[in-house]
Amino acid sequence: MIYIDDHIDDFDLQEALASVSAQRRNQALCYRQERDQRLCVAAYRLLHRALMTEYGINEPPQFTYDTNGKPALVGHPDIHFSLSHCRAAVACAVSDRPIGIDIETLDHYSEEVAARVMNDDEMRQILEAPCPNAVFTRLWTMKESRFKLTGDDCGGDIARMLQDSSRYCFTTVNHPQFIVTDCRYQ
Repeated sequence: MIYIDDHIDDFDLQEALASVSAQRRNQALCYRQERDQRLCVAAYRLLHRALMTEYGINEPPQFTYDTNGKPALVGHPDIHFSLSHCRAAVACAVSDRPIGIDIETLDHYSEEVAARVMNDDEMRQILEAPCPNAVFTRLWTMKESRFKLTGDDCGGDIARMLQDSSRYCFTTVNHPQFIVTDCRYQ
């Protein structure tokens, strides 16, 4: 299930910091900018809400990390999650299967950057679209969510990341300010 929170400025940061786990509070306080602290706390709170809703887990989540730095829930190896944030919102996906999620703000894109990270078919889709930045952002979130799912960056060739997309199932949520995509194995 995908959860999204775009009310990043609608909570008292100090109160929220006091309500999260010490582990997450320390992580949030490593950020110098308040916006980054808010995003870190908001993503954690969103995960906590998702775990309560989907699995009835009320205790604040604690993380452990694998050798690649991917987080997992302490005491719940059967629950998979992924977190992401952009300037406007945070996103969370929880599942009983591996999952990846990405959220990106709808900004103007650079055709030069797109040409480096997209393959020919993807570039055609972008250039022929009435709203090229939305297509670019959707494709980018697909690539990022797939990477978060698999940890495989196709040897650094980002343009190839979606070529074997039949192995994956993508769900995209469009919002006027951002696009969210989650990725799961078929």
